[in-house]
Order: sequence, then structure tokens, then C-alpha cells
Amino acid sequence: MKRPLQVTLLVLSGLGLLHASLFTDLSLRFVKEGMRPILVASGVLLLVLGVAEAWSSQKPVSDDADGHGHDQDDGHGHDHSTVPRIAWLLFLPALSLLFYAPPALGAYTAAREAPKAVAEQRYFDPLPATSPIPLTLTQFTSRVQQDHKRDIGGRSVRMTGFVTPDKGADGWYLTRIIFTCCAADAQSVKVRIHGAAALPANTWVTVTGTWHPGGTLGTSSAPAALDARTVKKVAKPVNAYTDALPLF
Repeated sequence: MKRPLQVTLLVLSGLGLLHASLFTDLSLRFVKEGMRPILVASGVLLLVLGVAEAWSSQKPVSDDADGHGHDQDDGHGHDHSTVPRIAWLLFLPALSLLFYAPPALGAYTAAREAPKAVAEQRYFDPLPATSPIPLTLTQFTSRVQQDHKRDIGGRSVRMTGFVTPDKGADGWYLTRIIFTCCAADAQSVKVRIHGAAALPANTWVTVTGTWHPGGTLGTSSAPAALDARTVKKVAKPVNAYTDALPLF
């Protein structure tokens, strides 16, 4: 790969990172919101390196002390100004960031993994008097399986997520995929929905309902499940890879 192509690769990679992290929200498909500044800085750095490489290639070849110009040949027929041909493969991710971003994680991924383990919680604040109560899927699961006061029983709650079908069983899952750092460590949290027909996979919905009885409420035997009263389609949030409260 000659120097002009090295310059092109650096510039394309920088533009791709800036396109994904600064000018669009594509980066949120792959990393957490907090890593966006790092991606922007990396994109700027790659552009600067590309410009510097292009500028240095325009400099005339200097002569050594005995009047002979320097080149990259070591005298044995090897040209060290090139890089391995495999480096051509680097153009693929660079171009994909500009022209074709991989699809976001969704129901296909969530259906093939066990739900994320909910962190142990010993103390729960009293639930507000408002009804329905807006909760994240994690909060609902914790209340159902760990709150020994069983305050969630009979209370109407509202949660937002996307539809994950459960083939061969009654009901479907309201789902959120959560990034700890990036897509490589993504985990899903799911609440089974009863009493409402499933919409197409990956449809974002807000569900209102009450806990679906089973097992012993306040213990791990209680299912994270909901008897749905209403299911309303909503727009996909910009930052979809966090377990957030419903917007309304």
C-alpha cells in the first residue's frame, strides 16, 4: 500500500468516526454515550495524521552527506515504504462507518441469551402514590424478586422497551439491552408480558399493567412478568442501550 493510499485510509477512518459519533448517533449502537468524546477525539487525530502524512509526502527527498538521496530500499531489493497487503482490509470498516452501519442489536440478540442478573438490593424506598408507577425493567424485576415488603403487588406500573417474541410459549418479552461499555458486553433485561398480543419484533412499546402472579412475591421464585392492560407503540429512543424510565 503506497503512501497516497495510507493517507486515504487515515482520512476515511477519521471521517467515519466523526460521522458516527459527532454528526450522527450511530456510535450509540456500539458504545455507551460517555465514550462519544473519545471517538470524536480519535476521529480528529486520524484526520490530523492523514493531513500530516500527505504534507510530509510532498517534501523533497533530502541528500545525505555524500550527495546521494535517501530511499527506502535497504540494498537487498526490499522496499520498506510499503505495508502488508492485508492492510487493504482496513478500508472495509472505514467505509462501513461512512456508508453502511451494521444493524443495531435487538430482539434477535435478546432471544438468544439469558436475562441479565439483577444486582442484589436490600432496601427499597416506598413506592410513590402515583398510578401507574413509571419503572425501568431492572427496577420492576428487583421489586418483584427482592422487596420483602411486596409493595409492588397489585400496583399498576408503566415500562418501556422493545418486543422480543417468545416462540412456542404464551406471551412475549418487553426487553432492554444494556451496554456496560460497548456492544461486546451487551446484556438484556426482560419482563414477560401476558394478556396482550405481541407486536412485530423490535417494535418499541410502553406497557401498563400489574405484576403477573407466580411463585412467592419478594423472592427469586417470583417471575418478572406483567399482566398488560395497555400496550402503546412509541418511538425508539436515541440512546436505546440503557434501561431508562418511560418518557410518558
